[in-house]
Amino acid sequence: MKNHLLQINLFDLHLGNYKYGLLCLLSAFVVSLILIPIIIRLINKYNIYDMPNARKEHAAPIPTMGGIAIVAGMFMALLLWFPFANSEMQISFFFAVIILFALGMLDDLKDISATYKFVVQLALAFLMAVAGLRITSFEGLFGIYDLPVMAQYSFTVLTIVGITNAFNLIDGIDGLAGGLGFMSLITLGIFLTLSGDVNFAMLAFALAGALLGFLYFNMNPAKIFMGDTGSLVLGFVTAVLCLRLIAVNQMAINPVLPKATVFVLGIVLIPVFDTLRVFATRIRNGQSPFAPDKTHIHHLLTNQGFSHGFTTRFICFLHGFILIESYWLIHLRPVFGLAILICFMVLITGALKYAGLYFPQGKQEKQSTDFV
Repeated sequence: MKNHLLQINLFDLHLGNYKYGLLCLLSAFVVSLILIPIIIRLINKYNIYDMPNARKEHAAPIPTMGGIAIVAGMFMALLLWFPFANSEMQISFFFAVIILFALGMLDDLKDISATYKFVVQLALAFLMAVAGLRITSFEGLFGIYDLPVMAQYSFTVLTIVGITNAFNLIDGIDGLAGGLGFMSLITLGIFLTLSGDVNFAMLAFALAGALLGFLYFNMNPAKIFMGDTGSLVLGFVTAVLCLRLIAVNQMAINPVLPKATVFVLGIVLIPVFDTLRVFATRIRNGQSPFAPDKTHIHHLLTNQGFSHGFTTRFICFLHGFILIESYWLIHLRPVFGLAILICFMVLITGALKYAGLYFPQGKQEKQSTDFV
């Protein structure tokens, strides 16, 4: 894969550097926007719905598999603008995306066991590690720098599978996974471009554009859900781009992100921290970590009567704040940056349990705007 190693100042935002990224974003947006109404009609015709259950907020069946439009939009944009090459990294990446897309479709059509999905994700994450996408250094975090080869593979697989599932699990209310994903991908696209990796930046912008078209129909009240068809691909691509951003900056002589690991953690902090918190709580209560319940970060608000719209906007605002905070933390020692991010999420999660006392307006017009 081409690796455009450009020495770009952080604030050197000349549009020429983003030309193909913006073309990918706009192309994917248009394709997704056109396809979603067609998919909704087909889903209604064949009665393929996301049914309510103990984990989900909606009370009525909603069309699912909006991920078809998301992935189609991304691939159409890449076919138009992306410089495909016969490289192991590219072949492995696109193969993995196609397999996850098919896996998500099967799961949306008929439930697949969590074990089977987990094994497939492990295999695809390992494939990316073999192709050369690996965590090679902790950049001094916990006093650890270069990692042994086996540790590189282990942490890479764990990271990719973890982020993939974190986005899948946070897809619980209208617009949330798509909103967080869009903000994360735009951030990744910008910083990959600034770091000189224009090709991987195009992947980020293409998926972001497809998500934007989908969000038009997914914001509260949602007309369609992305389903596992979309959320698995969203999580996987985000994970791969995060690791790529770390790798590019670690290889650079004058990196845009001197401590990229902490910044990347900020990009996925909300879904990853929330997943770890929920799993830990369930295990502490003697339950399976995969047992369905309503304890995710969005449930902390909706359980108090907040609308889906308010909850999504609030968490996305929080995500934006964390992205800004994470950038300023790159100048600290990694362990301090990590500690600040974790403490921030612990405090915020605790505060959200009492959010109704501070944001009563978020509960207004709930019955008229939510399917709950």
